[in-house]
Amino acid sequence: MWKNALDRFLQKFVRRGRIVVTFPGGSTTTYSGDAPGPDVAIAMHNPALLRRLVLSPEMGLCEGYVDGDLTIEEDDLEGLLRFGITNVNAQPSSRRRRLLERLHSMGRWMQQFNPAGRSRANVAHHYDLSGKLYDLFLDEDRQYSCAYFAHEGMSLGDAQKAKKAHIAAKLRVRPGMRVLDIGCGWGGMGLTLARDHGAEVVGVTLSEEQYKIANQRAQAEGLQDRARFDLIDYRKVEGQFDRIVSVGMFEHVGAPHYQEYFRKLDNLLTEDGIALIHTIGRGDPPGVTSPWIRKYIFPGGYVPSMSEMSAAIERSSLITTDLEVWRLHYAETLRHWYDRFTARIEEARKLYDDRFCRMWRLYLKVCEMSFRLDRRVVFQVQLARRLDAVPITRDYIYRSTN
Repeated sequence: MWKNALDRFLQKFVRRGRIVVTFPGGSTTTYSGDAPGPDVAIAMHNPALLRRLVLSPEMGLCEGYVDGDLTIEEDDLEGLLRFGITNVNAQPSSRRRRLLERLHSMGRWMQQFNPAGRSRANVAHHYDLSGKLYDLFLDEDRQYSCAYFAHEGMSLGDAQKAKKAHIAAKLRVRPGMRVLDIGCGWGGMGLTLARDHGAEVVGVTLSEEQYKIANQRAQAEGLQDRARFDLIDYRKVEGQFDRIVSVGMFEHVGAPHYQEYFRKLDNLLTEDGIALIHTIGRGDPPGVTSPWIRKYIFPGGYVPSMSEMSAAIERSSLITTDLEVWRLHYAETLRHWYDRFTARIEEARKLYDDRFCRMWRLYLKVCEMSFRLDRRVVFQVQLARRLDAVPITRDYIYRSTN
């Protein structure tokens, strides 16, 4: 029954390219679209996978690959993802698909409801993994967000330095300014602002591992008097700050909390202050998080649309003084991470196991392909409380980084 149902699904689903499917038991069927596209071959090894693929294709595919119940010829993970995304995008917006999207959207508010306790648990799920894991694929500063490939051929490390310099230029940081770093990671951005720009930095995180390492780094560099990192929810921060920066954290706020987030920034920012929010964004209307990503990688995570962010900003006293959209920079960043992780996969196996390695490879490659094929971008939103907080042209940004 489930094999027949999957066969009918694939006959309708495949519109571009070709996929050769070997079913449990050894029978093989080829599904071809009417238009050119990727060409892949897969084999299924567990009859139970057929049911999972019919009921939830995305979850079934990802879990099947991670569990080893599904293998790809020549382990062409990128090819399979290109095939899948290309054909999803080729589907007509049928009544059934619109209904399913509406049902998913109805549940997303509960999925993204992130009060402080739930936020802490969500952060621990991903960021409190072994620090040695992140050493395998991140640059030496442990920048776990989109790099800025300002010039062709840049190394990952240089592109991450360019990202920090670009953000610092937009913030117009001067010595002695108080800077709040929301979602400070392992401290790289905050330490850069303290060391290279003379700022007084307070970083906040909900990850115990990041909190510990960031403060160790500040101590090792002799910056503990200018850079302090606290284990605290951003909603609990008090005081006034000349500058606020948040890199790669807004994706964890959750749409039900956007208005609360921007009002908090409004309360923390001085009258002539500047804030810079760097976040993954979607180039299409509001949607839902991949069920596999939500369950296994980023529980509570959500990529915002510009319309969702703007609506929440408009309900605060903040003014959007600059908006920049980065295209393909994150795809290149993820390509570097994937290649570096794959090159050191034996070390990853010693930390975890084969299943974890397949999961992590899939996570990195799924994200890369979403930026290449599925309208994912990065938003950098500069905010202020006054129209004249920054110059009226963008020239100052590039003068500072050249």
